[in-house]
Amino acid sequence: MVTNTSGKKKTAVARATVREGEGRVRINSQPVELVEPEISRLKMLEPFRILGDDLRGEMDIEVSVEGGGVSGQADAVRTAIARGVVEYTNDAELRDAFMEFDRSLLVNDVRQSEPKKWGGPGARARYQKSYR
Repeated sequence: MVTNTSGKKKTAVARATVREGEGRVRINSQPVELVEPEISRLKMLEPFRILGDDLRGEMDIEVSVEGGGVSGQADAVRTAIARGVVEYTNDAELRDAFMEFDRSLLVNDVRQSEPKKWGGPGARARYQKSYR
């Protein structure tokens, strides 16, 4: 059985494919152990903290991620992996455990940065006035 899922954060989009295997996790065709910085790698592997190593050994996960920055990509990958694992195992208890740990493991963060507007350097900030 093969499942395809996705995760999003800001402008980063991750697509995960979960299939039967030996427990390999690859991010953009690269083993997850080689992902830098380390904080991003730990964020990506968070679902496995709840899942445990016994279930991880039954599946291979391939993730392709694009857009956004390092942190946004890490969050998108984490969501895609968690969704893929839940869909692959079809386990309601695992889904509840993920939701209890952190809702953003299974639910995309829909917040986006606000577009810049005229009259200022950013979305909300205005240019300052000086009188003399």
